[in-house]
Amino acid sequence: MLSRPLQRLGRDWAAHWNLAQRLFQNGQTYKCWKWTEYCSWAWCSHLNSQESLVSWKLSLFWNRQPHNHIQKCSIHLSPANMKSEGDEPTSKRRRYSEDRDISCSPDEQLSTTFPNETSLLSNEPQHEEESLPKPRADVIKRSWEYFCQQSKKMKILEEDKQISQDNKDLQEKFDFTVMSYNILSQDLLEDNSHLYKHCRHQILSWNYRFPNILSDIKQLDADVLCLQEVQEDHYGAEIKPSLEALGYHCEYKMRTGRKPDGCAICFKTSKFSLLSSNPVEFFRRNIPLLDRDNVGLVVLLQPRFHCKATAAICVANTHLLYNPRRGDIKLTQLAMLLAEITNLAIQEDGRFCPLVLCGDFNSVPHSPLYNFLREGKLNYEGLPIGKVSGQEQSHKGKRILSIPIWPQSLGISQDCMYEEQQKQREKEREREETKETTLEASEEIMIVAQRLPTYLHHSFQLSSAYSHYLSDSGVPEVTTCHSRGAVTVDYIFYSAARDDMSQQPEAEHIFDGGLKLLGRLSLVTEKDLWLVNGLPNETSSSDHLPLLAKFRLEE
Repeated sequence: MLSRPLQRLGRDWAAHWNLAQRLFQNGQTYKCWKWTEYCSWAWCSHLNSQESLVSWKLSLFWNRQPHNHIQKCSIHLSPANMKSEGDEPTSKRRRYSEDRDISCSPDEQLSTTFPNETSLLSNEPQHEEESLPKPRADVIKRSWEYFCQQSKKMKILEEDKQISQDNKDLQEKFDFTVMSYNILSQDLLEDNSHLYKHCRHQILSWNYRFPNILSDIKQLDADVLCLQEVQEDHYGAEIKPSLEALGYHCEYKMRTGRKPDGCAICFKTSKFSLLSSNPVEFFRRNIPLLDRDNVGLVVLLQPRFHCKATAAICVANTHLLYNPRRGDIKLTQLAMLLAEITNLAIQEDGRFCPLVLCGDFNSVPHSPLYNFLREGKLNYEGLPIGKVSGQEQSHKGKRILSIPIWPQSLGISQDCMYEEQQKQREKEREREETKETTLEASEEIMIVAQRLPTYLHHSFQLSSAYSHYLSDSGVPEVTTCHSRGAVTVDYIFYSAARDDMSQQPEAEHIFDGGLKLLGRLSLVTEKDLWLVNGLPNETSSSDHLPLLAKFRLEE
């Protein structure tokens, strides 16, 4: 017969145990209770189930603290969010589904949240970030999309593995891949920390980020890299040596102002040799419109094999001004880049070699600036400056573009060519043409003269390697993501081969050959990115995604 104190102790223990049992059996935490390594009875896992139960009950009986024991275990099971998540929009908070670092079987993983159970089981606030379970390093799922030509229509075939070089094609065709990647300058990251409130502080350091960036470059293994926001000190100390060790030759142009970052074009020396490298500075001291320090870089590359001796490919890379309300500056910078491309890419016969134009254009798909690149023309009469890039959603930037946009002293025509080069080309045409052709050309020149005040034009037939919308759902793809949203601003444009041209067939004669799009690395939606806590995250260390496309040189 037990004494009254022991009987009372037994009743108290039973009451606590019944309460805890009801709470856990009604919630999902009960499923993983027996598995977690943090529970105090894990030391008796080598015993059979009956011995474990007896030992556990005895420990609770003698400690007389069953409720405190439950409270201790619930700290590790609670799906607490990172402290920084409280500053971001509710719709964009990190989902922790299937991300628990506990040893449950896959079908016994905890669900996203169980607030009712945790509020009952734990009264202690969790402020220490070190006590939180570390989220699993999620990887953004992107697949490779093949293209094949059938009845003049592009058919997409999605594959899980990246496209590989076909041995037969190597013997007959020249195929190469191009990557465009804004790697996020560390100085810009620190100057704009408000854009990365959703990120843990540890993953924003350069020492953490650079190995991930280099890993992306190694894995995608592009033949040509077009990198933006390449910080000068990091370029000299780490980026350039690392890329040279991978077989790349690097060309670099830093911004002209105080921001120590710029653009780089790197190519594999096993596939290309460098014919020419031309940096482009958009700053002009004597022109108030061009008081920004953005730059571009244009190179001329010669394939090392399976091409005729005169074959060359022009590759251009740029990072245009960000300011959404200054579309006049963006259009002028783009015209300056196109003028340099024209100067470098034109050949002796007057035709252009194939062109790949990459970069962060700080403009959204189907904006006036984007359409100008795709269509080769733009009537900007009455166009608000803030609408040029399509980024500005407020009522600001309503000022209309001036006519002409840039002053004549810049020396660039409305056809996005250097004035002197354009005059020389017109003289050469006049000498070669017959009298009848000259009359027709004169009529054409009159038409051109009539459109010059409000029309921009360029000579390249450009296509985008991406469609910017998912083919099955029509949901927009995105290339950049941070605390203030996600959008597409990065592009790979290319001069399409004749078989790929669906518009303006009359422009075919200006190119000596062209490029055929063989495949691309798929993009994702904004929703997909927020499922892995946006950008940057544990495995993707820039606020931009790398773009990758594969081309074939058609001669």
